[in-house]
Amino acid sequence: MVRGAIQLSNRLRVSALLISLTVVAFGTSAPELIVAIKATLSGSPGLALGNVVGSNIANILLVLGLPTLLVGLKNDIADTKRSFTIMILASILFIVFGISGSFSWVNGCVLLSVLTFFLIDTFRQNKESAFNIGNFETQQRVTDSWRKIIFFLFLGVIGLPLGADLLVTNASSLAKDYGISDAVVGLTLVAIGTSLPELATTFIAVVRKKAEVVLGNLIGSNIFNLLAIIGVTSLISPVPVDPSFIKFDFWIMFGASLLVTPFIFSSIQFNRLSGFLFVTLYISYLTTILK
Repeated sequence: MVRGAIQLSNRLRVSALLISLTVVAFGTSAPELIVAIKATLSGSPGLALGNVVGSNIANILLVLGLPTLLVGLKNDIADTKRSFTIMILASILFIVFGISGSFSWVNGCVLLSVLTFFLIDTFRQNKESAFNIGNFETQQRVTDSWRKIIFFLFLGVIGLPLGADLLVTNASSLAKDYGISDAVVGLTLVAIGTSLPELATTFIAVVRKKAEVVLGNLIGSNIFNLLAIIGVTSLISPVPVDPSFIKFDFWIMFGASLLVTPFIFSSIQFNRLSGFLFVTLYISYLTTILK
């Protein structure tokens, strides 16, 4: 996925950040979309909502925290201020709709409209900066053919969701055998399972020091989770919101997103200490909801 994304950005002469915010983010969010639709059609909408909220929490605290705990990341080379701001605004809109007690088809239409704005704005921003050669990876020699690029992206987009779906299906069955609620299953086992593509992509990108791929993938995935997944799901059927989400989980998701703000808007780097903090907070969160 990472190799295909970087080479695609070189071929198209667009930034790796743009590809990460769109192609990579959509590919790594595919498991959440699959699970949400399956859960809604099978009468378990709580699983779908828990999956989205839990995945967004896991993306920040676990997916970003674990690789940076092991390696660290120089993040000031990636300008993600605009996309990160959209992610925060999308989170606020999502929570406002959730507090009403249910995501209706009207809410779904609004969420999908905001997603459309995000995609158009992202491409527009890239077009405006097209003459700034510093925004592109053109200094890398492009060695992959179109066939190879498509092949790598195909493997990433298809293979990662399939692997995650295998884990989700079996983990969910096991959890339900022990009488755990759909919301908790979605927030924990399913959320971690469907976040594995982001974790795999992020780990490889951190090792390769591709901060634009790391942050673009995570920000884009969170935006897709909030706007696309619940947007599409609520068009299929209304998604009721368990009171526990309003009292606790929504605010943990929002708080986790705010933790990243200093790293995005200042020169503070993601180092092993911040990685340790993020992972510790995630373990604490899991311990709290599993009590």
